[in-house]
Amino acid sequence: MKVIASSLRKGNVVEAEDGRLYVILTAENIHPGKGTPVTQLDMRRISDGVKVSERYRTTEQVERAFVEDMDHTFLYSDGDGFHFMNPESYEQIAVPADVVGDYAPYLQEGMKVQLSIYNGLALSLELPQRMTLEVVETEPAMKGQTASSSYKPAILSNGVRTNVPPHIGVGTRIVILTEDASYVERAKD
Repeated sequence: MKVIASSLRKGNVVEAEDGRLYVILTAENIHPGKGTPVTQLDMRRISDGVKVSERYRTTEQVERAFVEDMDHTFLYSDGDGFHFMNPESYEQIAVPADVVGDYAPYLQEGMKVQLSIYNGLALSLELPQRMTLEVVETEPAMKGQTASSSYKPAILSNGVRTNVPPHIGVGTRIVILTEDASYVERAKD
């Protein structure tokens, strides 16, 4: 199915001129002051994991591969990769570590994720946008420090580093964005 380049998003799968499939890692539409607007795509070749960058005119047609986006439940990880189960058919699928990438620390047993599957192979995965995690290590709050001051570093229960406001202490449950591990708010539970 042909689509215009500017409509492509992270996680989409395209078939390039070389006939190979690529999963999009980042897609950015660039509108220079002069000249033609372009879409800059950073992609990973599915067959061997090689990363490439391509530029298309925003109105250029690109072949988008038909990929099924299906909900799956995370089961466990081992030497073969990360194992997920389709809650409707109970079929299990093993996803290689390079496909999971930076999302690995966020996976928790029983978590629902969306897998993009093409011909029985998982190409990419999408986590819930927000997660609640506990702060396990951070500096103590300084007396007289105001809320408008800068954030301080913290380590979360899954090992991910982030920055939190000064009033957040060890043992506090916080909500973060899984995309970049940024602090959203203190958990309400």
